[in-house]
Amino acid sequence: MTKNSSFKTLLMGFLGGLTAIVLFFEFVNPIQEPITKTQSDQLIDGKRNTPSFSANFSGLNTTDFKEASKNSINSVVHVTTKVVQTTFQRDIFQEFFYGPGAGGKEYKQFGEGAGSGVIVSSEGYIVTNNHVIESASEIEVTLNDNSKYTATVVGADPSTDIAVLKIEKSGLPAIALGNSDDLAIGEWVLAVGNPFNLTSTVTAGIVSAKARNINLLNSPNKTIVPIESFIQTDAAVNPGNSGGALVNTSGQLVGINTAIASQTGSYTGYSFAVPVNLVQKVMRDLIDYGIVQRGYLGVQIKNITQELKTEKDLPNLKGVYIAKAIEGGSAEKAGLKEGDVVLKIGTKEVNSAASLQEEIGKMRPGDKVTVTLRTAKGNEQIKEIVLRNKEGQTKLVSKEEIKKNVALGASFVPLSKSEKEALNIDYGVRIKSLTPGKLKSLGLKEGIIITKVNNEAVLSVDQLASKLNETNSGILLEIMSESGKRDYVGFGL
Repeated sequence: MTKNSSFKTLLMGFLGGLTAIVLFFEFVNPIQEPITKTQSDQLIDGKRNTPSFSANFSGLNTTDFKEASKNSINSVVHVTTKVVQTTFQRDIFQEFFYGPGAGGKEYKQFGEGAGSGVIVSSEGYIVTNNHVIESASEIEVTLNDNSKYTATVVGADPSTDIAVLKIEKSGLPAIALGNSDDLAIGEWVLAVGNPFNLTSTVTAGIVSAKARNINLLNSPNKTIVPIESFIQTDAAVNPGNSGGALVNTSGQLVGINTAIASQTGSYTGYSFAVPVNLVQKVMRDLIDYGIVQRGYLGVQIKNITQELKTEKDLPNLKGVYIAKAIEGGSAEKAGLKEGDVVLKIGTKEVNSAASLQEEIGKMRPGDKVTVTLRTAKGNEQIKEIVLRNKEGQTKLVSKEEIKKNVALGASFVPLSKSEKEALNIDYGVRIKSLTPGKLKSLGLKEGIIITKVNNEAVLSVDQLASKLNETNSGILLEIMSESGKRDYVGFGL
């Protein structure tokens, strides 16, 4: 084959291929005109038209956060803490010759921490998280105008992770308080913080859930009774924002930002805030008394899961299940029993242990609360319960009593009926816990029973508190061990 014939063959092949391509696009797959109208996906004139969509947000109520930010940023402060930790370094060589502790030295280690806080009073009261100021030896507050003040701790409540600080400054821009009970899931909120002295940061999100318990505040040694009923949001909150404000779109405080759901310590999707209605009660108690006056129902409770519903043959998943009514507690005295289900506290429905704890956490000893319940037999009842503190008292504790209780270093609980029968007595109170103070220095232990004060029988925790507080001289206690052995101890206050 010649070169000329080869070229002709190649040219004819190329032209044939080109012709096939042109015929395909002209007749087999014709180009359609672009669709410009929004249509349903249906056949029109024998052809299927794919619908085109255009977004139209003109009917939506878009939220403007400028006013909320303006109303809140000046009320959020930066909190800096200094912490001093003392460590003991052993001298093994000296201990070998002279015994344990010989030759050892104490060393001080200095650290710093930071967080945010919220001005709640023009007179200098600031709310923050307990974990922000815990163990601090010095606390400094920086306002939004960069002025700095030394702060003192008015009081702290590990059970809710709330603390109150005070600075000596009046005329401060106090934040307006909202109502966390009115907060709805899906509602917009702002997280306002003052981390790392960056003046202020504002992030937006929505309320994802309410009454969340994330087991954040459980203490390993069970020294506190945690109250976790967090507002969950997707507003970005990082560690420096702890203690800052969660506000609604009016700039009103609805929560104190406390925690984030994270494995790294940085925000990864969810944050949690203590509801302001609970914060207000804790804050007021700390300012007025220095401690939280907390009322208790005296029950052990469980969330009603599908498994518990089946096990206990419950009609539905509503309410909170009473696993135990503590002997001598408020609930037991009002007739509540194991197997009862709490449906409402007051007028508010409770469907989780967290929501029940939040409602009771807003109340004080001596408060009367109406409880709607379904009994173990299936009957619906309404009970009025008088709340008591953990010592079984119905009265509030005064600041003077608190000072004496601190000096004594003890908390007390009434004896149960079974304890009285076992010891063959009909009076006395038991030492529940001890901290450094008079009773511990005398060698008394937890579990010891105080039967008499100055030769007068102790019939209740209230009476013991009254006797101790009305006495300004020497005190003689008759005590009894758990085995029934009696003894006497005396001391002065």
